[in-house]
Amino acid sequence: MSGFDGNRVYTVAIHDQGTPTGPDLPSETEQLLYDFLQTFRIGEDFIYRDKLRANLLIKLYLLEVDLRHVSLYHDELAHAIQDRPADILPLFENAATKIGKSLFGNRNDTEATNATENGAPADTIPKIQVTLKSGLNLLQFRDLTADTMNKLVRVPGIVISASVLSARSTKLHLQCRSCGTPKIIYPAAGIGGMGSGSDRGLPRFCEAQRDGQEKQCPIDPYLIIHSKSGFADQQTLKLQEAPDMVPVGELPRHMLLSVDRNLTGKVVPGSRVIATGIYSTFQAAKSKGGPAALRQPYLRVVHLETMSPGGTGGMNPFGTQYTPEEEEEFQEMARSEGFYERFARSVAPSIFGSLDIKKAITCLLFGGSKKVLPDGMRLRGDINVLLLGDPGTAKSQLLKFVEKVAPIAVYTSGKGSSAAGLTASVQRDPTSREFYLEGGAMVLADSGVVCIDEFDKMRDEDRVAIHEAMEQQTISIAKAGITTVLNSRTSVLAAANPVFGRYDEGRSPGENIDFQTTILSRFDMIFIVRDEHNEGRDRMIAKHVMNIHMNRPNENNDVVGEIDLDKMKRYIAYCKSKCAPRLSAEAQEMLSSHFVGLRKQVQQVERDNDERSSIPITIRQLEAIIRISESLAKMTLTPVVQAHHVEEAIRLFKFSTMDAVSAGAADGLSRTDLNDEMHRIETEIRRRLPVGWSTSYQSLVKEFVTQQGYSSHALERTLYILDKREIIRFSNQKKVVHRIGV
Repeated sequence: MSGFDGNRVYTVAIHDQGTPTGPDLPSETEQLLYDFLQTFRIGEDFIYRDKLRANLLIKLYLLEVDLRHVSLYHDELAHAIQDRPADILPLFENAATKIGKSLFGNRNDTEATNATENGAPADTIPKIQVTLKSGLNLLQFRDLTADTMNKLVRVPGIVISASVLSARSTKLHLQCRSCGTPKIIYPAAGIGGMGSGSDRGLPRFCEAQRDGQEKQCPIDPYLIIHSKSGFADQQTLKLQEAPDMVPVGELPRHMLLSVDRNLTGKVVPGSRVIATGIYSTFQAAKSKGGPAALRQPYLRVVHLETMSPGGTGGMNPFGTQYTPEEEEEFQEMARSEGFYERFARSVAPSIFGSLDIKKAITCLLFGGSKKVLPDGMRLRGDINVLLLGDPGTAKSQLLKFVEKVAPIAVYTSGKGSSAAGLTASVQRDPTSREFYLEGGAMVLADSGVVCIDEFDKMRDEDRVAIHEAMEQQTISIAKAGITTVLNSRTSVLAAANPVFGRYDEGRSPGENIDFQTTILSRFDMIFIVRDEHNEGRDRMIAKHVMNIHMNRPNENNDVVGEIDLDKMKRYIAYCKSKCAPRLSAEAQEMLSSHFVGLRKQVQQVERDNDERSSIPITIRQLEAIIRISESLAKMTLTPVVQAHHVEEAIRLFKFSTMDAVSAGAADGLSRTDLNDEMHRIETEIRRRLPVGWSTSYQSLVKEFVTQQGYSSHALERTLYILDKREIIRFSNQKKVVHRIGV
């Protein structure tokens, strides 16, 4: 044997009585596959024969074959399938169809009549689709090179868009328009109808002969008789690589997938899948003028695995595959003493302090329990957290850490993301000119976390787009004739700076936080992170930072967390898939009485400050405390929420949101005095500055504070309020004040 066949090992087929043949000819290969489907068994079960029979009885013309079984049966055959899947798959489908026909054709007439509808004969069984489940190693998008062309590959990713179903012709029945001669052709399988079923591929001349001479039919004589032709469903998906697999600084890659027949309509945008398919190319319609050799790659899918929602992204995408040892280890972790504290300390261990914020982030990672009420109403289980504070308090670093540790996470910055980028956009398919939806960040992070940095820099109309996603956990879309609802069951972790860049102690929270009440009430916990000047604390932080930069472990706590990243990620996915705690009667009583107390406290603060609180305490906040208690129970795999979980949840809530509500009462001055003072200053400014005039900020300070003895705080607040009402406008970095309105 010479050439390409040299040094190849062949297997001996038993039924050939010792003549050494490999599956070289298509007929031999088909016979081998036929024998495999007929005779392969584990124990006493003929797996594929029984499976095929069961599927045919429910009119499901599909058979899933495990490639590992093929390699057990005939190793050479399994290699051939991996190397030349496009040649062998049609043979596989022929073999399966033959078996299907023999199963239903050999029985007596009454059974056959029952089995096939309306007494149709058994050979009306259509071609059976064979899907190949393989245990091949996962290939990333960047590993798909020329060597893998036309081979079987397995690629993980996120479906970002799915086209509408279209019908691809499998058999065309043609008829000549002048002489009526029929002709049948079978187009080759293509992607998105390319090269199949279009008028380009039809014969140009009529083939009918009359009296031995060519018939005088016009050019392009054939018409397609649609009623006699055969069609199969086809759908085009767009797959994007998972965000955690993209190297820093590169764009995520996309790939077209072509799915047909029973694989269509299985996935929606946002679902994470592993696609097994044949890496092929097609001639893109647009590049007709370009070089003929350039072709677009795509994947002809032969099997789709959807990942479970609790699954982790990246290399091990299934949340369900835990070894017994791993499960034991997780159970032990959950039972260990002080596990909650340990886990919280392992969140961003290189960031000094802020333990309560880390505890809140821990709760956010685990989430509460989703509930669907009998009337179909859904209550969300995801926890939303807002970090609002001074620059340099490591808010973005916390967000980046959560992106790494959450099983599914998307990180986005507020300035660069529009409403469409966060929710969903409507795109137009270049080939079919159909509109389709492409999911945004909130859809891609379904059952995960969305980290939004620079939340305050977002435009208001974009921020409104995520109202619905945060509370109802759906995104409704009505654009370009598409009205639909997408799921976005995500937790939101947002970081923002106060209005003036830094938190101003002298002002009320309402002036510091420039958000509408509607969005604030959707956050379960709101932390005001202040950069306090305190010599002892500053020394500790400086020492901590120096140690990190010099790679020295700290004396009091190691920079490396006690639980490593991968284990945290797996543990979170495990808890989410295994545990959904419910409230106990005792916890219920504590929560309801506490909520009433909270409302009373807020009312008191409002009365003292003589203004409505900008951070509302509504029923949503009661639900927030319930969710936090559930997540604390879930963390230790406890099925019922106990009293100590509720106490910790209340403590966290008081430390975060309630502190924010009561922060910033004006020092030393009662609110009524301050308001009087502001009113007098406003009247003076209106009298002194006619419309269209301007003055310097310094001269106002000189006149009001130095000469008339008003407090600078009152002057600042008055100017801020007038600016908000658009009566004055600042320019030149707040040095000049213009009067623009009445």
